Amino acid sequence: MATQKETVAFLLQKLRPSERFSARAMFGEYALYADDKVVALVCDDRLYVKIVPASQELESQCEKGEPYPGARPHYIVEEGQLTSVPNLPGILFAIAESVPAKKKKKKA
Repeated sequence: MATQKETVAFLLQKLRPSERFSARAMFGEYALYADDKVVALVCDDRLYVKIVPASQELESQCEKGEPYPGARPHYIVEEGQLTSVPNLPGILFAIAESVPAKKKKKKA
């Protein structure tokens, strides 16, 4: 089941007022970006946050699952948790800071 655009719009609204979040469609699902770095996926209308040291705070609050078959496990943030996780935007920005910047492609 593909993620609905309304779900992504709702998610971005919950993460506002920061304009540093965005989402891009990918194969019927979405990637969530913070500061132009992928920090989570939105698959089947659920938010899957990368499991990295910067997201350790979610360990006790979220269950784990795969956003798609064969993917690494992610924390699943349910709709009700979007407001109950006190520092979700901060956690997502910390993930973005911990992810290395994209390497620029060399011109041929």
